[in-house]
Amino acid sequence: MTDHQEILRGLYDETLVGNGPRVLELTRQGLETGLTPESMLFDALIPSLEEVGARFERGDFFVPEMLVAGRAMSGALDVLRPLLAETGAQTVGTFLMSTVKGDVHDIGKNLVNIMLEGAGFHVIDLGVQVSPEKVVAGVQEHKPDIVGFSAFLTTTMPMFKANINALQKAGLRDDVIVMVGGAPVTQEYADAVGADGYAADAATAVRKAKELLAARRATVGV
Repeated sequence: MTDHQEILRGLYDETLVGNGPRVLELTRQGLETGLTPESMLFDALIPSLEEVGARFERGDFFVPEMLVAGRAMSGALDVLRPLLAETGAQTVGTFLMSTVKGDVHDIGKNLVNIMLEGAGFHVIDLGVQVSPEKVVAGVQEHKPDIVGFSAFLTTTMPMFKANINALQKAGLRDDVIVMVGGAPVTQEYADAVGADGYAADAATAVRKAKELLAARRATVGV
């Protein structure tokens, strides 16, 4: 049992400092010694990423630290994801993510994706330069709980409204929670375009997504 505890502690510590190769090594070691994928995810990796988020919010960590921790966890997730799928592990919810049409920036989006996956969301990333038509098709195909739009340029921010209008027109707006974010985006702008949620950074995005989803489920009684 001690071995398992040591591996879990190691996964937590090494994810925190972003030591990708060691996290991968410990993940494989864990599987070899009979640790379940769920245990590694919920007892070590997710708590570690939550601590990364907390440190970022306190100002002890910055974007580079978040990125390396996220990447370290991402490697472990690549190994664990197929195994978790086999065991039918519950996901928190499905999140459809994209960078809006006219915008090719994806570092922030990718970081949010990693953090969401780490928190137990099933993330579908449509990529960059995503048109409203593609968003609508993605919602119809994947039936996500939340749709996220990212914009880095002020010139592409109006695409938030275009995307929301397209969802409205397709009769899908009430089926999904819409979240927006990106460097130039503000809460005021999110409210103006009719988004349900806004987050200034990846850590807040995860917390906000969970809150919005819990509130939605409480309302519809799911």
